[in-house]
Amino acid sequence: MYQLYELHSAAWAPFLPWLQASASFLEAFENVPSAVPTRHLAAGFQLLVRLWKRYPKPQFGLAKTLIDGHRVAVSETVVLDKAFCRLLHFERATRHSQPVVLLVAPLSGHHATLLRDTVRVMLPDFDVFLTDWRDGREVPLAAGAFHLDDYVAYMREFIDYLGPDLHIVSICQSTVPVLAAVSLMASRGEPTPRSLTLIGGPVDAQREPTTVDELAVNKSLDWFEREMIDTVPAHYPGAGRRVCPGFRQRMAFMAMKADHHLRSHLNYYFDVAAGNTEAAQMHRSFYDEYNAVLDMAAEYYLDTVRVVFQECRLARGTWRVCGEHVRPGDIRASALITVEGEHDDICGPGQTRAAHDLCTGIEASRKHHLTARGCGHYGIFSGTRWRTEVYPRIRSLIYGYTPVPAAC
Repeated sequence: MYQLYELHSAAWAPFLPWLQASASFLEAFENVPSAVPTRHLAAGFQLLVRLWKRYPKPQFGLAKTLIDGHRVAVSETVVLDKAFCRLLHFERATRHSQPVVLLVAPLSGHHATLLRDTVRVMLPDFDVFLTDWRDGREVPLAAGAFHLDDYVAYMREFIDYLGPDLHIVSICQSTVPVLAAVSLMASRGEPTPRSLTLIGGPVDAQREPTTVDELAVNKSLDWFEREMIDTVPAHYPGAGRRVCPGFRQRMAFMAMKADHHLRSHLNYYFDVAAGNTEAAQMHRSFYDEYNAVLDMAAEYYLDTVRVVFQECRLARGTWRVCGEHVRPGDIRASALITVEGEHDDICGPGQTRAAHDLCTGIEASRKHHLTARGCGHYGIFSGTRWRTEVYPRIRSLIYGYTPVPAAC
């Protein structure tokens, strides 16, 4: 399948520049009253380009932020460079002493740039570090395998690097390995982060199962290995690596909401033809990110299907990471914050909140839950409701567990 996908992309590649140039030429006639058919033709060419072009990893593009009314420069720095992940620091040119936050992006088919809005909103208030997962096809075979246990090990290393005074904010899939990493640290008697925020993740996928959960349970692991795993072609650095290709993930997600995506693309066609520039640009911005996907190491993908969804080991208390028993009940010093979306169709209501039942060692007064009314999955970490409703409450809670610096 991977080879066929590459051949298909290569076949379309020579035509895309011509289609784009033709669309730009035809758009020059958009103000001519008799040019309605021309505008529709230009819109059709643009839609074809967007349907068949390849989408590279986007840039974060966060060069500035606003702190106390002043514009402050932001630089993107790699502070730890691992085989499958880079730890990024969005360093701000300011002497403000603010809480350190480790923002953990999900490794579930999209790049960490999916959290661009999450980072942008947090930058004025926090010193933000972010996990930037590598595309599996870019990781040479010599780097070895990458399992779910390795993900947990990465989290422990990143926490050790940043120190125990940090706060963790994990999103979607990342909530499970993050909770495991903190649990293992607590079991060993090591200092744990001041607060742990889990946003829209499958801590217990048995609760209110969604279409995603039902697919994972209704198909065997052999089916996933047969249908979802392929080999990286020869012309990539990771040639020969077994992966779950990003394009397969994207196809699966789009198939679950085929009607929605079809309407969205048809609306884009009509918006371009009618000259609705703002609406067309919103479509482009969303799908530029949505269509930019990465390959996941096969062993990690299959581990996640089995451990998180099929066997629910974290929720059932049966998970062992490299032989160590994962016991969330051992966490005592960290505050727990969970966030769910009322209309989340990827992680159902209760799946993230389940962490409260597992973390029995945390006092009730240090446990907090937020259900974002009217929010779907992406709305709890990106977009208007994230900025105006969800984030202000998370910020207030995190600051409540941050020591006030002593006066000089």
